[in-house]
Amino acid sequence: MTEIVLMKVAGGALVPVEQAGIDYLSKIKLGAGVKMKVTKHNSVPFHRKIFALLGVAFDAWDAPAVEYRGEPVAKNIEQFREDLTIWAGFYEMAVRLDGTIRFSAKSWSFEKMDDAEKERLYNSIINVVLERVLTNYTRDDLDEVIAKLLRFDR
Repeated sequence: MTEIVLMKVAGGALVPVEQAGIDYLSKIKLGAGVKMKVTKHNSVPFHRKIFALLGVAFDAWDAPAVEYRGEPVAKNIEQFREDLTIWAGFYEMAVRLDGTIRFSAKSWSFEKMDDAEKERLYNSIINVVLERVLTNYTRDDLDEVIAKLLRFDR
């Protein structure tokens, strides 16, 4: 099952609020039926803001050229999101079979977070992005880029 977030717009249409939703819906043939389980998403503005940040950072990230067993390994936005989340301190740990520690990113289930927790997540991820990806940006620069994107999306 794929989960995407939609927003109601003028005329009553539902449109995806992030690129993953746009990509998913683009694969559905015109006239095809879909079955949806609908739940109210109370965090659409926050969702749009944090995914705009994710998109800006991912697009700017210059991933190293890496191969595994002779195969090129491409950058992946889901792995990038997980890494940002872990580096921001939002993770769980578990012991693996070989005794090493595995870090797993906590969910971005915004409905389960209060506003203060959402802002802690967002600000922590901004700090990681500024330290590791957009090192020539200030917080104000990045805030302005995100604000411009959000104004454009409307």
